[in-house]
Amino acid sequence: MATDNSVTWLTQEAFDRLSAELEQLSGEGRTEIAKKIEAAREEGDLKENGGYHAAREEQGKIEARIRQLTELLRTATVGEAPESDGSVQPGTLVTATILGDESTFLIGSREIAGDTDLDVYSEQSPLGTAIIGLKAGDETSYTAPNGRSIAVKVLKVETYVP
Repeated sequence: MATDNSVTWLTQEAFDRLSAELEQLSGEGRTEIAKKIEAAREEGDLKENGGYHAAREEQGKIEARIRQLTELLRTATVGEAPESDGSVQPGTLVTATILGDESTFLIGSREIAGDTDLDVYSEQSPLGTAIIGLKAGDETSYTAPNGRSIAVKVLKVETYVP
């Protein structure tokens, strides 16, 4: 399965959950924060008004999340996890030895895993880039952001089932 860096694969459940979050933030979320800002503004001097500044900061976070969700949902490919052909692809669950420690993680968007404790690595991350296309038994290494070379051995690749 070829991947395009601008497209993210999402399960239908993840797409629906993120769409609901976007709808809530765009409607009720914006209304609530506007009320908080207005109430804080009515308290007077804005320079020393902690409530006002906190509400404005919260508004910035909400607007950033709205932009993030809008773009993610606009470019997402929605459907079932691609059936694993045994190679590491977005949407596969990978078990690998990283620096000698065995780890199981999902390759794809963090949004897919939802509230699970499953670690998720983007296919654009240093680890994701290094292992895309590898099969069980393959070994490689990648350079971590701190410049350190990290050895990886893919042990198992399977279809992700939420």
